[in-house]
Amino acid sequence: MQSIRYKFIELFILFIVIPISFVFNYSPILKLSIGVLSFIYIIYILFKIENITFKINKNLPWKFFWKSTFVKLIIIALVTSAFVWFTDRESLFVVILNKPKLWVLILLFYSLFSVYPQELIYRTFFFKRYKSLIQNETLFILTNALIFSLAHLFFENVLVLLLTFIGGVLFAFTFKNTKSTFLVSIEHAIYGCWLFTVGMGTMLGFPS
Repeated sequence: MQSIRYKFIELFILFIVIPISFVFNYSPILKLSIGVLSFIYIIYILFKIENITFKINKNLPWKFFWKSTFVKLIIIALVTSAFVWFTDRESLFVVILNKPKLWVLILLFYSLFSVYPQELIYRTFFFKRYKSLIQNETLFILTNALIFSLAHLFFENVLVLLLTFIGGVLFAFTFKNTKSTFLVSIEHAIYGCWLFTVGMGTMLGFPS
């Protein structure tokens, strides 16, 4: 399981074949089963093969993290607010203004049950498992972002692919700099929650 050939085949199946397959029209139950089994496999590899231990580092760079995340959030907020204003003005802050309870519930569910598993797979697992396959750091980060974007292919939306690629680059850099699944999950949750709040949630699969 540690050979280069095995890892390349594993990467190809888990992060290319399976996400592309979800675009095709077949049983949702089968898709769910494939997704669950893939996640179980990844957890097994992390614990048993890669010997990952899950704990929060007491020396996390909180000051640097919050400063950089806040700056990026301001830029994201300005750009996305302008985009929604000019392309779909009726959707601007529509959920928080009309369904605040739903807004809170969705943000909590998304942050707790969607973001962390994504970062566990696409940052913790991907970096630990495949970093040795791509020595060039920039190429590795771009590959990680592209793979992350590919996971959203089933939305069949070019804008979603672009947003998730940009997000993938940001999250990859954060994970590279902090080595923390916890911090990158917080960052991911903040940006994702903002997109839902500003009115771009529908295209990303958020209930509205």
